[in-house]
Amino acid sequence: MSEAVKQQIVISGVGGQGVLFITRLLAEAAIGKGLSVTTSETHGMAQRGGTVLSHFKVGDYCSPLIRPAQADGLLVLKAENIAQHGAFLRSGGWVTLNAGSDESPSGSAANVIDADAIARRIGNPKSVNLVLLGFSLAVNEKAPVAKNPLFCNLSDIQNVLNARFGGKEKLLSASLAALQSGYDAAVASSQ
Repeated sequence: MSEAVKQQIVISGVGGQGVLFITRLLAEAAIGKGLSVTTSETHGMAQRGGTVLSHFKVGDYCSPLIRPAQADGLLVLKAENIAQHGAFLRSGGWVTLNAGSDESPSGSAANVIDADAIARRIGNPKSVNLVLLGFSLAVNEKAPVAKNPLFCNLSDIQNVLNARFGGKEKLLSASLAALQSGYDAAVASSQ
């Protein structure tokens, strides 16, 4: 992949959901492809439960912050944050949203998954972030409508997880299973 790749992604959630971990995984995947990366995050005083917002850019950018209506994609770990951070999305951008059936915004063009339910089902309730990321990777691979799909794929993130957690087999296995569960949920929903 060439340095001509330019992408801006906003990752939104609350403390304890792993927003910053997703940002690090994406950054390491981009670096592994030889791409420039810029990140910036804000988190509320509440830590666990407070809003966390990460700005992630791949490519040649001068500022770490994403302006409203400029993000190519949004990864939203908490359904209610779509109202707060949806304005970052550009026209034609993509959204991957974690929401239960009772939380899904009506009329939304978001790709919605109940990542909380899947994480509980696989016995790893703290893995919501990886389930959502796996889902987003699959949706972006199969979405010709997205003008600027996610710059990386499932294999790229699996490689990053292997590098990060090599030697910690239980953590690695659980992380890869969560990522794959989200990916498989997207594949199943598209059939």
